[in-house]
Amino acid sequence: MPESAKPGADTARPGRRRLPLVLAAVAVMVLACTPFVWQLFATSDHRYGVENVPERPVALVLGAGVRPDGVPSHLLAQRLELAVELYEAGRIEAVLVSGDNGVEHYSETDTMRDYLVEAGVPADRIVGDHAGFATWDSCARAAEVFGVKEAVVLTQDFHVPRAVGLCRAAGIDAVGVGDNSFRERATATVYGWMREVPAAVAALGTVLLRPDPTFLGEPETGVDEALARAAEESATR
Repeated sequence: MPESAKPGADTARPGRRRLPLVLAAVAVMVLACTPFVWQLFATSDHRYGVENVPERPVALVLGAGVRPDGVPSHLLAQRLELAVELYEAGRIEAVLVSGDNGVEHYSETDTMRDYLVEAGVPADRIVGDHAGFATWDSCARAAEVFGVKEAVVLTQDFHVPRAVGLCRAAGIDAVGVGDNSFRERATATVYGWMREVPAAVAALGTVLLRPDPTFLGEPETGVDEALARAAEESATR
């Protein structure tokens, strides 16, 4: 009987052919996840809750969308609420709101400022960065344009590792606090963490290359002025 005609002669071959493909797929998945895992471990000592975050002069609130009626998105509102809590607790002195204002009649930073003022944060303690088009842009401009050296970054918990890592790469002694309200929405939470896997790969490239932000611009003194007013107020108490 020919070898090829023997019972079971071909049954193992498809499996053997698929094995290299399976191994290659596993290798690709491991490589894709490595920056994400590295990001988690590298920032583990710089992530806190509201109740135990170290004091920082500035809170950097990252933009997250505004609804057509001018109301902050749920994500953005929760980030702003964190800023209010930290200000009321005396853990920060000023707030730098950074968002996208690249389209006419759309201003994340104006909406963020209005929200904070309505919540009780003094207007002269709030500074707007109108060119925070991406996380790296917000971090790089906070350091290079606004002169921020220490900050607590406020965003969602799944975004905190990347945000803190990028801000520290930009030269800021950054810690982070994340909103975890989306944990009540399983689908949104899973999506939020999953999107950070490819985002971490891009962030690694950013850390290595340190590109200029989309728009750099001239230095601005808004944060220094807000901190000076805080110091004056503290001295007169």
